Amino acid sequence: MKRQYDFSKARRGPLVPSTPGKTRITIRLDNDVIEHFQAAVDRAGGGNYQTLINDALREYIRGARLETVVRRAVRDEVKAVRKVLARTA
Repeated sequence: MKRQYDFSKARRGPLVPSTPGKTRITIRLDNDVIEHFQAAVDRAGGGNYQTLINDALREYIRGARLETVVRRAVRDEVKAVRKVLARTA
């Protein structure tokens, strides 16, 4: 092993450029969560468990938006019914 290495031509950063639209992060997940997604990939015959986690998060976000819209619609309907009931009382 050399005592001194020449890093004058070294480049900093990953060798493979990152995919546009994706950000590399560090996140801590419980072991059972990771094992669940890895097992799902195994049952499917291959793939990437990180992609499954990303898809699950995306689905949750869509569901949360839908829930917000539904809640707002229900509140508006309840207000309308209360106004009608108040007029007839």
